[in-house]
Amino acid sequence: MIIMRRNVIIIGAAGRDFHNFNTFFRGNGHYNVVAFTAAQIPDIDGRKYPAGLAGELYPEGIPIFAESDLPRLIRELQVKDCVFAYSDVTYHKVMSVGAIVNAAGANLMMLGPAETMIRSTKPVIAVGAVRTGCGKSQTSRKVIEYLMEKGLKVVAVRHPMPYGDLMAQKVQRFATVEDLNKHKCTIEEMEEYEPHVVRGNVIYAGVDYEAILRAAENDPDGCDIVLWDGGNNDFPFYKPDLNITVVDPHRPGHELSYYPGEVTLRLADVAVINKIDTASPEGIQTVRENIAKVAPDAIVIDAASPIKVDHPEVIKGKRVLVVEDGPTLTHGEMKIGAGVVAAQKYGASEMVDPRPYTVGKLSETFAIYPNIGTLLPAMGYSDQQLKDLETTINNTECDSVVIGTPIDLSRLISINKPSTRVYYDLQEIGYPTLGNVIDDFIRKNNISK
Repeated sequence: MIIMRRNVIIIGAAGRDFHNFNTFFRGNGHYNVVAFTAAQIPDIDGRKYPAGLAGELYPEGIPIFAESDLPRLIRELQVKDCVFAYSDVTYHKVMSVGAIVNAAGANLMMLGPAETMIRSTKPVIAVGAVRTGCGKSQTSRKVIEYLMEKGLKVVAVRHPMPYGDLMAQKVQRFATVEDLNKHKCTIEEMEEYEPHVVRGNVIYAGVDYEAILRAAENDPDGCDIVLWDGGNNDFPFYKPDLNITVVDPHRPGHELSYYPGEVTLRLADVAVINKIDTASPEGIQTVRENIAKVAPDAIVIDAASPIKVDHPEVIKGKRVLVVEDGPTLTHGEMKIGAGVVAAQKYGASEMVDPRPYTVGKLSETFAIYPNIGTLLPAMGYSDQQLKDLETTINNTECDSVVIGTPIDLSRLISINKPSTRVYYDLQEIGYPTLGNVIDDFIRKNNISK
C-alpha cells in the first residue's frame, strides 16, 4: 500500500519548531515537511534546515521562509497541515495565524508534551515560566546551587537559540567562558550560558535535543541530575520529574492569556511567584488566584529578585541610559527590568530616551516594537546588531549607562561613558523554599552523590 505523505509547514522561530520536527516528523513516512517559517528573531529566515539534521527523507534539507510568506507557501506547496511551534505569544496571535492558515485551505496543528518530550535516564528538574522575563534564569541558578551544595553533579540544558550554522550547533557544550567565543555565541546566548559556567556547572544547548540529552547524561565531568533551563514560556523538551514554573505579578493575567505559558503553568509541580518585592499587592493576588485555578496541586513559593550594582555612584543623581535584556523588552513586552529598578533604587535623576540616537538594526527593532519606550534592548543576534548597539549607546547624550543584562556588555562592546552592571538572584520569602522542595525530590528519587 502506497502512503500519500501530507505536506506540512512548521511555523516557528528557530527553537520549538526544530524540536517538533526532530521528535515527531523526522523519519515519519506519513508527513512531508516542505518548509519552516520564521518569526520573532531577526534574520533567521532564508536558511535551510540541513539534510544532516533532517534525516534520510529530506536529502536536500528543508527551506526556511519568513512567516509573512505563509499564505503563498500553503497554496504553492499544496500544504495540508501547518504546525504552530513558537512561544510567548498571545492567544489572539495564535488564532490570527490559525485564521491565515485556514483561509489558505490548511489545518492548524499544535503538538503537545506526549509527542515531543524526551525521557532521560537521569532525574530531570525543569524550570519554565509563563512569560519571557519572569526570572527563570535566576531560579535555575538557585536550584543548581542547592543541588551542588549537596555534592551532586548538575548538567543544565538550555532551550535552543540556534541562530547560526545549524549543523555546527547540533550539540554544544559550554564549560568555560572561552567556550562562548568558540561557539560564536550571540548576546542572547551569552546571557543564558555565562551565568552557569561561571558558577562551575556545565550547560548544553543546540538543535538536536535527543543527541544533546544523551551527551549531557554522559558528560565527562559526570551527571547526577539534568536541569532543563526553559526559554520564553515554553514547556519542557524533556519529561520532567519535577516541574517548576515562574510567574510574574508585574504582568498579572498573562499566565492565562499567552501561549504556551498556560500549558507550562498547568504542568507545574511548583509555582514560584517572583518579584513580589516590586509588584503591587493586586498583581500578586491575581497570579496567586490564577495558580489556584489551573494548578491547584502546585506548591507555591514566594520570591524576590533583589538587585545590587557594582558602582552605585555611577547612578546617583545622574542622567542614565538603561540597557535591558533584549527578548524581555521585545516579545516579552516588559516595561520594567533590573536596570530600571536599579536606576530608581540608586537615585538616578533621569532615564534618558535612546530613541533619538538609535541606528541601523536597533532603529528597526523600535519600529517593530514601538512600545519599548525609554529603555534600550541589548539586541545582539548578529555582528551588525552588536555594532549598532555600541553606536547607539555611544551616541546617546547621557551621563552614564546602567546595564541590566545578565552579562558584562563592556566585555563585548566599547562604551564611551561610565557604566555599571546590575546583578540579581532569586531570594525565597517565607516557607516553603526551593531547598525544601529539592530535599523532598532527592529523597523520593533516591539520588545520592
